[in-house]
Amino acid sequence: MIPFELTILGTGSALPTSKRYHTAHVLKVRERFFLIDCGEGAQIQMRKYGVKISRINHIFISHLHGDHYFGLIGLLTSYTLLGRTNDLHIHAHSDLPNILESQLKYMGDDVPYKIIWHPLNFKKTQTILEDDVIKVTSFPLNHRMACCGFKFEEQPLELNIVKEKIEEYNIPVRSIYRIKKGEDFIKPDGSIVQNKELTFRQFRQRKYAFCTDTAYIPDLHKQIEGVDLLYHEATFDKSMEDKAEATYHSTARQAGLVAHASHVKKLLIGHFSSRYKNVDSLVNEARAEFKNTEAANEGMIVKIPQEREQIE
Repeated sequence: MIPFELTILGTGSALPTSKRYHTAHVLKVRERFFLIDCGEGAQIQMRKYGVKISRINHIFISHLHGDHYFGLIGLLTSYTLLGRTNDLHIHAHSDLPNILESQLKYMGDDVPYKIIWHPLNFKKTQTILEDDVIKVTSFPLNHRMACCGFKFEEQPLELNIVKEKIEEYNIPVRSIYRIKKGEDFIKPDGSIVQNKELTFRQFRQRKYAFCTDTAYIPDLHKQIEGVDLLYHEATFDKSMEDKAEATYHSTARQAGLVAHASHVKKLLIGHFSSRYKNVDSLVNEARAEFKNTEAANEGMIVKIPQEREQIE
């Protein structure tokens, strides 16, 4: 089973509590680790929950409110102390390097690794990382400052060939590799057997979307349609919708509306205001709009299983 799993490190909003840390998630895809936001205490949480911090090569910072990046300088310092040598890619607002400049300066010339900054575009959707394992897309959210959501899509595995078709069409070994890469098969008489008749995709692609902080966006489904797992902020309950609107946050009901409109498989709500000692009411509120809803909690691991998919 190839892993695609999310570890929740922090679920609180601006003011942390004794039970809730600031926002930070780690997504594991095929033994690759991606850190999404890095609130205060993120590296402590990673150690607590067994995340391999040395395996993180890409960090994504949604915006520059401190509860989403104040843990970053501590993590960067730890990487120096641990003797990290691999490049570290940070996808964030173009102002972040300037904000951290003085702190980075005091780390001296002994930093054994290179930080590569990738500025985000907060006005349009863009692909910010793509390789043979993952495709990451950023898209604008609606917050008091420039803020992005992120969608992580597993890249498709190689096609499998239907064994019976090899014999049926007398397919030579030299052609099988190209067929698995998506090519049609050309028979000796020049006729074409379409690839979809010869192959199947054993497993479908898995997708995760991260949406915090943001006011309610009715057409957000255009960005996250059909994802397996959606994390959407639910800072307030519906009785505080005016407060949510004024601070450019969402209610739990609105998170449920987004999940329903987007036809996602599962909704995780988080970024809870510190006023809520118990978030059951928020979960119930979101479930009224989208049944498969859970509250995110520190240390929670959500695994998205592989599901078989047949090409028709």
